Amino acid sequence: MTSKSTKEPWSVDAPDFGKSLKGVGFNLLVAEMARAVDFANRVLGAETRYWNEDFAVLSANGAEWMLHADHTYSNNPLLGFVRDENGDPIEGRGIGAEFHLYNQDPDAAEQRARDFGAIVLAGCLNKPHGLRECYILDPDGYCWVVSRPLVEGEE
Repeated sequence: MTSKSTKEPWSVDAPDFGKSLKGVGFNLLVAEMARAVDFANRVLGAETRYWNEDFAVLSANGAEWMLHADHTYSNNPLLGFVRDENGDPIEGRGIGAEFHLYNQDPDAAEQRARDFGAIVLAGCLNKPHGLRECYILDPDGYCWVVSRPLVEGEE
């Protein structure tokens, strides 16, 4: 896992980073940052641009996303939706949402997920919409769909 110390300053100023964001992005709340970053690196093949126990910036296949630890959302209204009445994390936080990583080998991702001990919801299948896909749950219950286009003869 690529890591940076929480004491090591990030080379990008937070306001400058915020101003640099373009297009569509997403942020996921996670219960354990190190575990979430490890999953993204080892299973999804993501590159870690930066992480500490509060925040991470990850990228893969030209896409970039962020992770925030639950405790950073202490005054955010979303926190009530990812914690139960006892304050414990709710499993399957992203129920109904899928995060797609296109043009990546789903067979390799499925094997990495199994080696990692992640839940493989659906192993690799060739789909009628022209993609070979596998569905993997990360440690916080978010569903990642890793896919590549079908090649001739796979349809």
